[in-house]
Parts: sequence; structure tokens; C-alpha cells
Amino acid sequence: QVQLVESGGGLVQAGGSLRLSCAASGRTFSSYAMGWFRQAPGKEREFVAAISWSGGNTLYADSVKGRFTVSRDNAKNTLYLQMNSLKPEDTAVYYCAADSLGRWYVKRSAAYGTWGQGTQVTVSS
Repeated sequence: QVQLVESGGGLVQAGGSLRLSCAASGRTFSSYAMGWFRQAPGKEREFVAAISWSGGNTLYADSVKGRFTVSRDNAKNTLYLQMNSLKPEDTAVYYCAADSLGRWYVKRSAAYGTWGQGTQVTVSS
């Protein structure tokens, strides 16, 4: 089992960039598919991006495709989300999550068994 801690959130103007990090504890990080989700006030948690255990496969929500990039460094037990061209509608709490079954292609939050505590991203117009 891994434990996840997100960082890198903050306040940024529209058009700006942020990079989120998700540090994982445990020796099995490299065997997990990893995902990023977000939840805005009054809305359901939604899928943002996912990556396979090797980093060779990625998947994005249509709303972030071309602006966000998910990556991982298994040697550092860290997952990243590079967010460019940010929009006010990207404002949310961002969560990283781990799936021990490696299902990087699944967008449902229920597929992910381990979650971080979240980091706030606020984009001002």
C-alpha cells in the first residue's frame, strides 16, 4: 500500500502555469497506475489525467487535453501534473490517486483505492 501527499497548488492568474507533485511512500509505487482528479465547490469529483505504471501510457480529460501533462518519476516515487494555460474553470482541489490493478485507462474514481489529501488550485480571471 502507498500513501500519497500532494503539493504545488496555489493561486495563479488565468493563462499561468503550475506543477503539482504527488509524493508516494512505499516500495511499490512503480507498480501502480496513477491518476489526477479534481473537485470544485458544489461539483462532483472529476477525472483529469492518468498514467500507467511505466509512464508509457497516458489519458486525459477532454477539458485539459493539450494544456496539462501527467508524468511520473518512479526512481523518486513522485507523480506530476504540469498545468499550462490555466483557466478560472480549472479552480478546484486536486487529488492524486493510485490503482494497484494498473487500470490507467479507467476514468472512474471508484477504481482508485488510495488517495492523497488534496491541494487547492485557484485560477483568477
